[in-house]
Amino acid sequence: MRLRIDRLGHLGDAVAAGPDGPVYVPRALPGELVEGEVAAGRMEAPKILVPSPDRVLPPCPHYRSCGGCALQHASDAFVAGWKADVLRTALAGQGLGAPIRAVHTSPAATRRRATLAGRRTKSGAIVGFHARASGTLAEVPDCAVLRPELLAALPALREATVLGASRKGEIAFALSQSDAGLDVAALGGKQADAALLEALARLAERHDLARLSWNGAPVASRRPAQQSFGAARVTPPPGAFLQATREGEAALLAGVREAVGGAARLADLFAGCGTFALPLASAAEVHAVEGDGAMVASLLAGARSAACLKRVTAEARDLFRRPLLSEELARYAAVVLDPPRAGAEAQVAMLAASAVPVIAYVSCNPVTFARDARQLAAAGYVIDWLDVIDQFRWSPHVELVARLVRPAPRRQGGILPPALRPWHGAAFLTLGKSPVFRYWSAQQARSARQ
Repeated sequence: MRLRIDRLGHLGDAVAAGPDGPVYVPRALPGELVEGEVAAGRMEAPKILVPSPDRVLPPCPHYRSCGGCALQHASDAFVAGWKADVLRTALAGQGLGAPIRAVHTSPAATRRRATLAGRRTKSGAIVGFHARASGTLAEVPDCAVLRPELLAALPALREATVLGASRKGEIAFALSQSDAGLDVAALGGKQADAALLEALARLAERHDLARLSWNGAPVASRRPAQQSFGAARVTPPPGAFLQATREGEAALLAGVREAVGGAARLADLFAGCGTFALPLASAAEVHAVEGDGAMVASLLAGARSAACLKRVTAEARDLFRRPLLSEELARYAAVVLDPPRAGAEAQVAMLAASAVPVIAYVSCNPVTFARDARQLAAAGYVIDWLDVIDQFRWSPHVELVARLVRPAPRRQGGILPPALRPWHGAAFLTLGKSPVFRYWSAQQARSARQ
């Protein structure tokens, strides 16, 4: 079948109109004429008859076999524009629009966090990424995404796979580059007996790993696997979340700093180990909330390591089940919100009912961000600006930082007329058909009406 590509889907596959519905074409670009066999709505091996001017030679030798990247065949300018359009489309789906100021793309070979898979073979072991839409593993010794320190660990990971993988099982190696060297957290291996633990400890020594854990249990901690968050030094729990690149983290932090401005007291919700809370504490009091108690302990220990910080408090709290209430939020001049991919629907409902003037929202999912932003917009918040952060280079993954503000109430001459003062705090007040002002939350409006 010969088809003309119309657009890219949200997973990076191209989409063309076929006689029986849409046809998905991997590694093609809009405007290209392609030809190939179509089965179950997919053209798995397209021949590019007329290439797009945005098509480039993939920089990685593993691109054809590896499923880690989806967009190396497209120019950087095209990928940046497409990721911005993904965010615009998500917002438009919720009836929203806002200025996207910039797209910050991390350079190649800067991924400091990644999860590789290891599997035993008859002759040894293979470690790499899964091939696209397949359980097959592809070795990636010359990966164009990972930092050199992660690639240098491949021999150690193969050795660990031989030692600790079952014949039919697969080990997931979560790698993080710390200030002191490589931090490796392995999950899915055999239950470790004394002999295996001893062999793994020797492996960590021989390959100079900073820390090695096996199925959640520590095996070797030769040096503290610390991360620098501003002036603080934090040792996260094994396998804990970390921003994928230092450049991406710096872009997110710059956006968050700009969004909260000079706020003197902040709440950082879904705070992790303190990626934002600790740098922000150089200029403001910060209360950090995170569901994982071990991460909270790491954050507080990091805060104690930096004497120059303002007051930092933290609590372990499941914000999906127990979000901060509007009364608790009233003490903060700004809130930083950095939820997982599911978004923060319950917490956003409380923010919508609060008087918090500024929200810095960091998201790794434009769809759930747009859903949450719509709820905030209905309560009176406005998206001031957005930045796209592309630290998962050549993937369809899109991250962002946004500033949402609650405009101050409109008052003639800056003074609320005496006749209207009993209504101070209402969400929306009209006289006849004329709006007078919109202010604060629906909850306060209900109190005013009562």
